[in-house]
Amino acid sequence: MSTRRHFTACPLDCPDSCSLAVDISDNKITRIAASSLNPTTQGFICTKVSRFAKRVYAKERILYPMKRVGEKGEGKFKRITWEEAVQTICGELRKIKEGWGGEAILPYSYGGSNGLLAQDTVDLAFFAKLGASRLARTLCAAPTTEAALGMYGKMPGTAFEDYEHAKLIVIWGANPKASNIHLVPYLKKAKSKGAYIVVVDPKLNFSRKEIDLHLPVYPGTDLVVALSMIDFWYQRKILNSKFIKRYTKGIEVLLEAAQQFPLAKAARIARIDPRMIEKLAKRYALTKPAVIRIGWGLERNRNGGQAAAAILALPAVMGKFGLVGSGYTLSNSSAYRVDPHALVAAPSWNTRIINMTRLGRVLLEESDPPIRGLFIYNCNPVATVPNQKAIIEGLQRQNLFTVVSEQVMTDTAKFADIVLPAVTFLEQHEIKNGYGTYATQYLSPAIIPIGEAKPNEEMFALLGRTMGWQEPAFRATTGDYLARAVKSMAAFEPPLDLNRLRNEKIAVPDFKGGNPIPFKNVMPWTPDGKINLTPESLGDWPYHFSPQKQTYPLALISPATEKTINSTLAEFNLPALYVLVHPSDAVHRGLEAGGEALVYNDLGVVAATVRISDKIRQGVVAMPKGAWRKSSQNGYTSTALVPDHVSSVGGGACFNDARVEVERA
Repeated sequence: MSTRRHFTACPLDCPDSCSLAVDISDNKITRIAASSLNPTTQGFICTKVSRFAKRVYAKERILYPMKRVGEKGEGKFKRITWEEAVQTICGELRKIKEGWGGEAILPYSYGGSNGLLAQDTVDLAFFAKLGASRLARTLCAAPTTEAALGMYGKMPGTAFEDYEHAKLIVIWGANPKASNIHLVPYLKKAKSKGAYIVVVDPKLNFSRKEIDLHLPVYPGTDLVVALSMIDFWYQRKILNSKFIKRYTKGIEVLLEAAQQFPLAKAARIARIDPRMIEKLAKRYALTKPAVIRIGWGLERNRNGGQAAAAILALPAVMGKFGLVGSGYTLSNSSAYRVDPHALVAAPSWNTRIINMTRLGRVLLEESDPPIRGLFIYNCNPVATVPNQKAIIEGLQRQNLFTVVSEQVMTDTAKFADIVLPAVTFLEQHEIKNGYGTYATQYLSPAIIPIGEAKPNEEMFALLGRTMGWQEPAFRATTGDYLARAVKSMAAFEPPLDLNRLRNEKIAVPDFKGGNPIPFKNVMPWTPDGKINLTPESLGDWPYHFSPQKQTYPLALISPATEKTINSTLAEFNLPALYVLVHPSDAVHRGLEAGGEALVYNDLGVVAATVRISDKIRQGVVAMPKGAWRKSSQNGYTSTALVPDHVSSVGGGACFNDARVEVERA
């Protein structure tokens, strides 16, 4: 039996964008490992992706179009043909549009694990032509994106490879060990050279030897900690006035907000020792190069966008730019300068916008018009979206027609009327831009698609033609869209060539001599080239802190783990749901490690196994992000306890606003 090696890349929702070497024997994947094409991959990949073939060949894999034959949520389906599936879907969508208008149809998707073809190409053209409601994708990165756009124009940030040159590294609201593992070796290199490493997070994800300072801030209080640091510098007249005057605007409002949170007050709100904030503020002021790795954990609350803006302001007010290994890193997704209009020609689309975070409420309460058709792809909302119980009740509506395109039978797919088989990234052509590493990579199929699975651009083109639409968007091929994707990126000089990318698999933008160094070879991408310290996106009350009402004594967080990528792979990688509790909180409630507990609030109850650790701060409990219902003894996971209100900046989901109690089962 001969084995061939295939080179591709991982498009899953992670900043690293690993290049992969896949071994195939008789058209079956036998091994997934790292390749050296992406230098940041460094010869290793996460165990999640190394085991991805288990999903490709899972018994839960959706191989053919299917039609529901049981009750909604029961997961009983019968096989049908693609022709029958698309005829049924198009017929139902026509009926809904004729009876209720196009806005009664909601496309529901998320793009973290997609390349350039899988989202906002043919699907956008399809739903725009249909006149469907539009979706605000707010589960992740909406508040931080708004803040970064308004302040820096989403300027490219410090490259991971340059972290080893930093003398101070602050990891704020991120866990690279779970969702950015290729940053970790650079942290170790920096540490070996004497760098001082700080982690700001309610949960400690590092050993005490790996870092120098841990600020276990209470969820939702990152804003006041950042503002107190600015006030500390302002009161001591050590702000970098020269940099501020030359490169920023709008500092007056920021300073006014910062003065409301002196160290003692901020520490009391954040429930930490004020000396910790002072130590970080002094160290940051005195150290160059200094870099902040800003994660997405800090935005998952009502103050999330304001907090992101305050943290993004830190390097600006202290002038921590212009050196290798200095500045900040958030998302680098804009570095490629993709022109979305070059990807697909779509009709104008000006219908109402629905926030995806409020799916359950919308399905149950929206009436002008009500949602009568739901098309879900690229996501698993039952496992990932706040107010899980409401989502389940909404999906059980008998007058709701639901289509789900998916790789495996997820918690959401079980509620579909029609299920369509989707390809995995190992079965498709794609182009993926990294949002952490600076690399554009070409994906080609390692194997032919299993069963009758189709990529999104092919599926939506088929639906468009079945509707009888003649637009070019529904006549173009995957090859056509690959060519458009390459032409859509303006960051490459000379322009990117599809044939060359297909052969070489990877291309990296040139930032005038290597990696981007803010304020040396890249400047803010704002209209005037300055950092706007009080952007309009912060609303009428910039840097306003809104405390969370303490209806229950414990804050619940649901961070990413090394087991899943959002909810992907949780079907086998996270078999048992657990709640992580601080020892003192466990003793107070009579909880024992390995025992069963009920985590509850006014929204619901979740049954989970107890784990006890001093790495979670007192007053906070954690449950893993992305768990499936089958992992819980009562069929509910952490999202059942999360309210569906949204942040004031970007309308982001507020997962960490959940307040709960835990008791022995």
